[in-house]
Amino acid sequence: PILAMALACHVRRLAGAYTRIGGGAGLRLPGARGALAAWPQRVWCSSTAGDGADDAEAKVEQALSPDGEQKTEGWGEIVPRGAGADTPQGRSIPTPPSVLVIPATRRPIMPGFTTAITVTNPAIIKAIADLGHRDTPHVGVFLRKGGEPPDSWESKELDVTADDLHQVGTFVQIMQAIPAHGGRGVNVVINGHRRITMEEVLNREAPIQVKVQHWAATPSGPGATSESAQAYANEAMSTLKELVAVSPLFREQMSQIQEMLQRIDMRDTSRLADFAAGMTSASGDELQEVLEEANVEKRLQMVIELLRKELEIARLQVKINTQMEDKMNKSQREFLLREQLKQIKKELGLETDDKEALTQRMKERLTGKNVPEDIQKVIDEELEKLTGLEKNSSEFNVSRNYLEWLTYMPWGITSTDNFDLGKAREALDTTHYGLSDVKKRIMEFIAVGKLHGSVQGKIICLVGPPGVGKTSVGKSIASALDREFYRFSVGGLSDVSEIKGHRRTYVGAMPGKPVQCLKHTQTCNPVILIDEIDKLSRGIQGDPASALLELLDPGQNGTFVDHYLDVPLDLSKVLFICTANVMDTIPGPLQDRFEIIRLSGYDQPEKVEIAQKHIIPSKLKEAGLDGHQPGAEIDHAAVESLIRWYCREAGVRNLEKHISQICRKLALEAVEAEEKGNEASLTVTADNLSDYVGKQVFTSDRLYGDEQPPGVVMGLAWTAMGGSALYIEGVDFRGKGALQTTGQLGNVMQESSKISWTVAKRKLNKLQPDNTFFSDYDVHLHVPEGATPKDGPSAGVTMTTALLSLALKQPTLADLAMTGEISLTGKVLPVGGIKEKTIAARRAGAKTLIFPEGNRKDFEELPDYLKDGLNVVFANHFDTVMDTAFPAAAAAA
Repeated sequence: PILAMALACHVRRLAGAYTRIGGGAGLRLPGARGALAAWPQRVWCSSTAGDGADDAEAKVEQALSPDGEQKTEGWGEIVPRGAGADTPQGRSIPTPPSVLVIPATRRPIMPGFTTAITVTNPAIIKAIADLGHRDTPHVGVFLRKGGEPPDSWESKELDVTADDLHQVGTFVQIMQAIPAHGGRGVNVVINGHRRITMEEVLNREAPIQVKVQHWAATPSGPGATSESAQAYANEAMSTLKELVAVSPLFREQMSQIQEMLQRIDMRDTSRLADFAAGMTSASGDELQEVLEEANVEKRLQMVIELLRKELEIARLQVKINTQMEDKMNKSQREFLLREQLKQIKKELGLETDDKEALTQRMKERLTGKNVPEDIQKVIDEELEKLTGLEKNSSEFNVSRNYLEWLTYMPWGITSTDNFDLGKAREALDTTHYGLSDVKKRIMEFIAVGKLHGSVQGKIICLVGPPGVGKTSVGKSIASALDREFYRFSVGGLSDVSEIKGHRRTYVGAMPGKPVQCLKHTQTCNPVILIDEIDKLSRGIQGDPASALLELLDPGQNGTFVDHYLDVPLDLSKVLFICTANVMDTIPGPLQDRFEIIRLSGYDQPEKVEIAQKHIIPSKLKEAGLDGHQPGAEIDHAAVESLIRWYCREAGVRNLEKHISQICRKLALEAVEAEEKGNEASLTVTADNLSDYVGKQVFTSDRLYGDEQPPGVVMGLAWTAMGGSALYIEGVDFRGKGALQTTGQLGNVMQESSKISWTVAKRKLNKLQPDNTFFSDYDVHLHVPEGATPKDGPSAGVTMTTALLSLALKQPTLADLAMTGEISLTGKVLPVGGIKEKTIAARRAGAKTLIFPEGNRKDFEELPDYLKDGLNVVFANHFDTVMDTAFPAAAAAA
């Protein structure tokens, strides 16, 4: 039992003193107890089991050293075969000329150490058993060259030969052998005695037998008694003591190590060197060098180097442990202080329990709110659930966040609407110039709300090109009604959860935008602006356009259910305003819910007024030119040129950018002149405008002057910039009556060209039956600016006129422009964008315009300054267009 305790003790000792050797079955050697009694050695190990472990070690030490004293041995000289060495008990340790070899794969066995190894090779196990039967349990342990990682012990032991071993090993005594755990080999307790040198190999394969030369067991080896060796020994002892004091691993075995150090004679430098080397976690090759070194002084130098390396590692480990302990101590200290503060506040009545305070705050939020009965029931149940949950659980946080949103909702809180038309008109005029038709529609909307008592049930959609002020109009409506305003954009939105919210079971779940709006505004009747509704997307998370159907339907949004709140919300009092650039991409069911108000954009006079009254003063102020440089100005002609040649878009956003650019350059000129002591001229005119904004973007409004060839007709098109002149060019050449079109035309425009071809052939056949132009000639129609995609039906009248111009060899009027869709029978159908097309015609110098009869009302609603000087012909059939474009041909017919 004592040896079993010794084995268990050694299994727990340092990894550096533990050696494992592979392969075989288990057995117990007879006579091991007698060998142990005959050759006592001190067993030392790490003691972490308390007093019981200390008692066990005391018993082990008493059994292994009956007289309580440990003599010392020294090595350094070769002992002839047959020579003996004295032990404290007076019995000689044999020096057999040949020994059985046990290969070590990790570390050599240092003399003076008792350790446990595992042997799994069947041949070696059998040889060890034979030694036990002969009562000569002595073997040699030699380190395998190179060593191997643990996963290769067994396979490498079976293949080992004498050539694979180092020449210097350790003569050891087998103390005990018991079966290993799991039946894989034998655990052998061995005690190292002295160094041996391999001289001759008797059996090369396992079990290996070799002749050896024993090293002398006297302290008179080379360099063992010199003063320098003693100094090295003192340094090694000092370093070892420092290592024991510093290293946590060695500190656990401090009492055993100190006792061993006291038993070692400081003059026995060889034994001290071996003991210190075995204490380190050095590699097998490093320890083998110490084992092979015969000169004790050099051996001590090597050991000191290993000890110092071990000391540096121990210091680093202590530093890391200290840092970690400091962090842990700080956290624990803060935790204890917070707990103490909490208890002190609770005793003084300054603060109640966290859960109680939390539930109390939530109940206080509901004070003064008219919470529906079914929702109040949900809140009460959730509060009761919250009080029973553990504070640090994830379910507690989910329930808490849910209650936070429920109690922050403005249940029953509404703002009072202001239906004062004068205030509404003032709010619109302050932020927008022009847009009289839009303002009129908004005033009508507010007037109906005043008579009805509310404006609920209306979903307004503002449609127009970029930069015309759709978002600011929405803000003005909210200001006029004295309602809270909230805006969010759905451009590119592809997740339904942004509208309907996430399920509470998801990590980071949140309600949708409508619920967030109510929390932000704290009223049940805000103005919600949904921006860029024409740019909705669709993804794997669903179709947001379908989710908006419930939100924007006055018949459904009174019981809107958000996925997160999971209770019905009344959004019927909310005034929804949507903005879009085009209606084509908005789904039909959504369009049915909208009251559409179109913002066609600003014409040139309106832009000039906006620039001079709003944009230029604000940009001069931003640039710092309003106070320091009162002479800085942009004259009227420069503004008109800027709008005409640089900023033709329907909105004023690009105009604002250009004016901002001009003001920055004026600021640079002012500062440079001030630094030079000169006076700068800060007036921008039409002549020097290009110095500030570069060359003109639009060089001309007309491709042709007063005379244009047959086959060329000026059309009018609506674009994102508000409108432009769109020429149709046609040429003919001998062929078989084919039509070719170019200019990056869309499908609708290509179909219009085919319809125009048919209508023109019928009209020519009626006017000149003998004219075979369309059967003898091929025609090529082209629309200039081929890099710009073009599509739409409004060029049908223009294409038909261009084809007849070629056939009749007659040019049209030089100042003529037209627009309109044509049907297969020659009917002229109405189109959109009459205001923008009229502006483009005036800009191009056209005096005679042909519009569809269906657009007469649109033209009459235009301001007088746009209609003055124009001769407008409204056509219901292409015959009217023919009479206007070719008066000579019409008279001849």
